[in-house]
Amino acid sequence: MPRARTLLPFLLLVMVGGLFIGYVTRPGEWYAALAKPAFNPPNAVFAPVWTLLYILIAIAGARTCQRAASSMAMRAWWLQLVLNFLWSPIFFVAHQIPLAFVVILALLATIFAFIRDCWDTDRPAALLFVPYAAWVAFAALLNGSIMVLN
Repeated sequence: MPRARTLLPFLLLVMVGGLFIGYVTRPGEWYAALAKPAFNPPNAVFAPVWTLLYILIAIAGARTCQRAASSMAMRAWWLQLVLNFLWSPIFFVAHQIPLAFVVILALLATIFAFIRDCWDTDRPAALLFVPYAAWVAFAALLNGSIMVLN
């Protein structure tokens, strides 16, 4: 587990950033009116899932920063955070479903790059990203399905 002085800034950045993005890009009437696939989860599922994932993302980032702050893994960590925070405004505010799909595929690739880059040197950090990869893969399928249906 990373030291508190390393972990706290990561938790604050990821949690506050995620809460802010979630607040300013709340799904509204536009999203409610979209055709969605049968496997679309209820809106109430997203906040608890993202809260847990953001905690895992922050812990993995703090571990990686503490171990190798200028590594390829840390670069991948920062890039995934940027892509993660970009997706919601592109999808929910700009209503650019195809562009959001491209962003979420890039996010998924970056998550896999982080896992690969940490696998041999910090297996726990890599494993912390596995649920994130699974959720983003599901979200990409959902994004792609909404794109096709609309």
